[in-house]
This record gives sequence, C-alpha cells and structure tokens, in this order.
Amino acid sequence: MLYSKVSPAEKRVALRKMLTAGAARQFPGAFNPLSARLIEEKNFDGVYISGAVLANDLGLPDIGLTTLPEVANRAGQIARMTDLPALVDADTGFGEPMNLARTIQELEHAGLAGMHIEDQVLPKRCGHLDGKTVVDTSTMTQRIAAAADARIDDNFLIMARTDIRGIDGMSAAVDRVKAMVDAGADAIFPEAMKDLSEFETITNAVDVPVLANMTEFGKSELFTRQQLADAGVAMVIYPVTLLRSAMGAAERVLDTINADGTQNASVDQMLTRSRLYELVEYEDYNAFDSGIFNFEVPGLDIEANAETL
Repeated sequence: MLYSKVSPAEKRVALRKMLTAGAARQFPGAFNPLSARLIEEKNFDGVYISGAVLANDLGLPDIGLTTLPEVANRAGQIARMTDLPALVDADTGFGEPMNLARTIQELEHAGLAGMHIEDQVLPKRCGHLDGKTVVDTSTMTQRIAAAADARIDDNFLIMARTDIRGIDGMSAAVDRVKAMVDAGADAIFPEAMKDLSEFETITNAVDVPVLANMTEFGKSELFTRQQLADAGVAMVIYPVTLLRSAMGAAERVLDTINADGTQNASVDQMLTRSRLYELVEYEDYNAFDSGIFNFEVPGLDIEANAETL
C-alpha cells in the first residue's frame, strides 16, 4: 500500500547484482507510476524511465527540452511505486559537469537506482534518427568523471551511452566505450547497434554490463531476450513500448466514439474496473481506512442519529 517499502539503497544493490554479462535482464519502460506497478506484477527485472517518454508525456519532442526538476520529480514518482530498481534517462546531464554533479544527487534523492548520460551535443535527437552530433571524447569523459565523483551512494549506477556508432562507425564506438569505462562508467549503453554481432563486439570490448535498446521503429532489429543474452548483453530496455501501446489504444477508442457515438464496442478491450482497483490496491486502502476510523462515540447511537450526521 502507498509506496514501496524497499529502500533506494536496497534497490541499487539489487541492480548491481543482477547486471551480469549474458543475463539480459528485462526493463520495460514505465510511462507513469501505475505502469511501473504492472511491470512489477508481471515479474520483470526492473523499470526503465525513458527521456523520450517523459518528454512525449508532456507533449514535447525528445530533443532535450525537459528540465532536471521535471525528470527527477516524475522519475521519483515512478520509482517509489515499485520494489524493482529503476534506471532513468538523464539525456546529456542538463548542463556542464557541475550541473551534471547536481543531476546525480537529485536523482539519488529521488530514489532512482541508476541513470545514464549520453555523448550527444544539444539539441539532442532520438538515438535512432539520423543527423546526430556527439561531443569529443574528452568532454564525454569529463561528464562521466563528474557524475562518478558527485554520487553519494557508491552503488548508484552510472551508465554511459554513446551515439557515435551511427556517425563514425563501430571502430569509433569501441574506442569510445573503452574511454567511458576508464573514466568511471559502471555500465555501457551503445545506441543504435545494427545487428547481434555489433552488440557482441561491444560486450567483448569492456568488462562492465552492456545494455541493449529494443525500441520499435528504430535501427536495431527487435531481437529476443535469448539472442541478446547469447551476445553477452546484461540488460534489455523496451523504452517506449508501453506508451506507444497505450496511446494506440486510446486513439482507437476515440475513433470508435467518433464513429459510433459511444465507446461500447471498445469496452471489452479496456482494463476492467475490478482489475484497475486491484492494481491500485483499493481494498487494502479501504481496509486500512476502516481499521483506523471504525470507532464508536460514547453516548451516541450512530444508527438512531444517522440522519442528523
């Protein structure tokens, strides 16, 4: 009831333990706190919080328009709703190295288990679009070093993402991820890999966990968990899958209302009232409320005086 009773510190330890080469731990992307609870109920390993989803939920494109307070607040709301560890996308860190240091501590205080920062130049673009630009290696390693130095909990995971593969190729990507690890990155996120061999090249190049981004409509084929595990991947994210699914369903229902004048034809596709109440633990709240406020007032006959109450 209410929020998770597992502390952020415990979640960070759990995240560290589960991210081993070949584990391919699955982290669907939550688009709100309730979806995080559903992810946990379906026995996934963790929750991912996408920067694109946070921006899109505000009606904005994923080009670095969200602010640190917006991301920290919403990510914290999602993270506290589940016992699972949550990893959040922090884009380029919301500023220069000193700003990034603050970003780390804000996300720690919000209860996240970890975050990732990337090597793009602002204004950034979605990682699976063309026309991206990345900073030089020195600038990116400064970002990572600032993040590692600023964290309070040593178990807070700092993951480094690189978009350089789509610009300068795989050789440059290998050099970049090695430099990131040397600078203090705990894990690596190589964006827009084209095939399994490229994932395997990255996992063989570093001794830290590697993430695979299985986003729809992107440059990477939607590989299975087992295929990615065989390539040595430690973590798999599905960042926008639930938001796309939910918005697609919402659009179809609105079309039905427009066409039929009623939502009746779509009701059997909706989450039922009882299922929704189950997810939000309605009965537990009701029992708690009754347990506290179920009392008698001495000298007062509640039933006899119900009309006056």
